[in-house]
Amino acid sequence: MEPVAGAWCDGSQLCFRLADHDQKLASVRLVSALAGRPEFSFDAAGRRWELRIPRPDAGRLEYKLELTGRDGRAETVVDPGNPRRAPGPFGDASVLWCPDYREPDWLHLPPAGGDWHALTVPIPAVRAELDVRVWSPDTPTDRIVVAHDGPDYQQYASLGRYAAASIAAGRVPPFHLVLLPAGSRNEWYAASPAYGKGLGSEVLPKLAGELGSGRPVIGVGASLGALAMLHAQRKRPAAFGALFLQSGSFFQPRYDAQESWFGRYQRIVRFVGRVVRASDGPPVPVTMTCGTVEENLANNRAMAAALREQGYPLTFVANRDAHTWIGWRDALDPHLTSLMQRVWP
Repeated sequence: MEPVAGAWCDGSQLCFRLADHDQKLASVRLVSALAGRPEFSFDAAGRRWELRIPRPDAGRLEYKLELTGRDGRAETVVDPGNPRRAPGPFGDASVLWCPDYREPDWLHLPPAGGDWHALTVPIPAVRAELDVRVWSPDTPTDRIVVAHDGPDYQQYASLGRYAAASIAAGRVPPFHLVLLPAGSRNEWYAASPAYGKGLGSEVLPKLAGELGSGRPVIGVGASLGALAMLHAQRKRPAAFGALFLQSGSFFQPRYDAQESWFGRYQRIVRFVGRVVRASDGPPVPVTMTCGTVEENLANNRAMAAALREQGYPLTFVANRDAHTWIGWRDALDPHLTSLMQRVWP
């Protein structure tokens, strides 16, 4: 039986219902990066608003509802008929799970013991300091994973939970997890020469000294954070042992003219152009993930092909999601797991 209200997947369609027994609403729209803003129709007999749209090539859909009252006032809210939520930097969204979607099992596994501590790391190259959080396991280790947008990876993608659960399960060896805050994100992460120099020559050596490691790090990043991690690796190759890049903002004009409003678009385009035209590079193992239904898919495929040609041992994965923190979370295992197993056998 179909629900009275809420959202569900019906084969090749996504279905939405919102009760309106007193007919207080003039219109209802779905608000979703994947589906746009389609308008519901009103079922007078059932006193409810309904919408059916084709299912995208994804296992889940994050969305909100735009409700416009008869007085003309509009508000955007989570779906009151759907209790499932997905966190994000702009607040929670409602989320529809299709029958074939599965949460990662590590969310429900016991974590390894460990402790969080804080470090202040200067970056003279950008005249700033980073207030860094580090999780260290109880087992001594000299392995390090460094994540751009670290606080967001932790809050919205449970990166610390992934690390502790994966270590406890024996899937990966113990490692320190370093969460780098973004600072001036749109400047630093947009192929900034100063930040790239500072990360490779100032931040990573400082972290290595504090954590007692002489190993190259595994760098993790999503979106602009992925672009910035690759940029830093090209600037100081010896500092990096591997890269895990999710939905990187590898803008090229033929794919990404819609991003030309971004203030550092041209600088990103110049850097990406140099990389894809290069005949060789400083290769390290790389795993790239990108959602099947996001705009960055084409530029990520192009970057993956270029890095392979330059000798990078590269794995590319199109995961069935969008440009979302939960989509990035869901790709951590098995893909970051297998990268660590390869680099740290």
